[in-house]
Amino acid sequence: MPDRAPQPVDRQLPTDEARDLISLVRDIAQREIAPKAAEEEDAGHFPREIFTLLSEAGLLGLPYDSEYGGGDQPYEVYLQVLEELAAARLTVGLGVSVHSLACHALANYGTKEQQVEHLPDMLGGGLLGAYCLSEPASGSDAASLRTKAVRDGDDWVLTGTKAWITHGGVADFCTMLARTGGEGARGITAFLVPGDSEGLSAAVPEKKMGMKGSPTAQVHFDGVRIPDGRRIGEEGQGFAIALSALDSGRLGIAACAVGVAQAALDEAVAYATGREQFGRPIADFQGLRFMLADMATRIEAGRSLYLTAARLRDAGRPFARQAAMAKLFCTDTAMQVTVDAVQVLGGYGYTADFPVERYMREAKVLQIVEGTNQIQRMVIARHLAGPESR
Repeated sequence: MPDRAPQPVDRQLPTDEARDLISLVRDIAQREIAPKAAEEEDAGHFPREIFTLLSEAGLLGLPYDSEYGGGDQPYEVYLQVLEELAAARLTVGLGVSVHSLACHALANYGTKEQQVEHLPDMLGGGLLGAYCLSEPASGSDAASLRTKAVRDGDDWVLTGTKAWITHGGVADFCTMLARTGGEGARGITAFLVPGDSEGLSAAVPEKKMGMKGSPTAQVHFDGVRIPDGRRIGEEGQGFAIALSALDSGRLGIAACAVGVAQAALDEAVAYATGREQFGRPIADFQGLRFMLADMATRIEAGRSLYLTAARLRDAGRPFARQAAMAKLFCTDTAMQVTVDAVQVLGGYGYTADFPVERYMREAKVLQIVEGTNQIQRMVIARHLAGPESR
């Protein structure tokens, strides 16, 4: 039996424009991203030049209004672009998802004047964003954040530390949440902060087991002063804005997870159909064939789940429960599929000569970011059974 080259995913896309868009993304992924992914991840190189290229190609603002430089694409299409990018390199796919998350607050809650002033550069002007919500002592319990914003005339003065920030130290702007009022969710406000603000700095990036090319760092706000014109939404509205962004962001993580899982499956199939033992390809052995079948089935189920949630979002219908389900299922799938891919490759799968060990290390973080999978289960259960008793 000859080895089988991986075939592109057969996507159900709504328009010819979307099909052309996917073709463009695949071309960029194959020519510019995938060939350097292993080497640059091993070296911890952040591919800023790739994000510049994606911005020039109109791929950093796909789900936003073309009036401000966006792509006017439905989430159904945008997420499939993320999947393609993540399959080539998770640092890029997740980076685009985080950038989109950082644009969400201004695009959906900003004033017309704010949008006209800032969105064109954010969506298509080569800028890269970060999303500053988590803190050293408040991760899953985001409503307990301690970073403060104090009013001083027409300005706000921001003081505190954010943690686990993707693009920390390299972002051109960040959407950050700070406490402007009392305790709890109602005392939080959103701000748009320039990356070169005086008093804004980043710590040395975290040393991670995967995604080494994507800088994750603490970001320090040491008396950062910004005008009230960079406050997004009303005072005290920040937590609601954050939750709205996270519902969409979870779909981005789900799509990235499916991309990583698909890349691992493609590698496993190519290896299994080309590797011979006992005089025939190992793909002929039933135990391994069943493993590949299960991997493919989980991936298809995950893709269908995130697309269902995306179509609800595009139709203006509630999708928070489905987003949590998609994030939960797709990231658990990525973890299982990448572990199985390593097993298919045997000893070779445990070496850096093949990419599946990198996929396995990268898949783990997807079960943690944008709300751990334990938090997703809590969200889903609340939709089913109501809030927990106190």
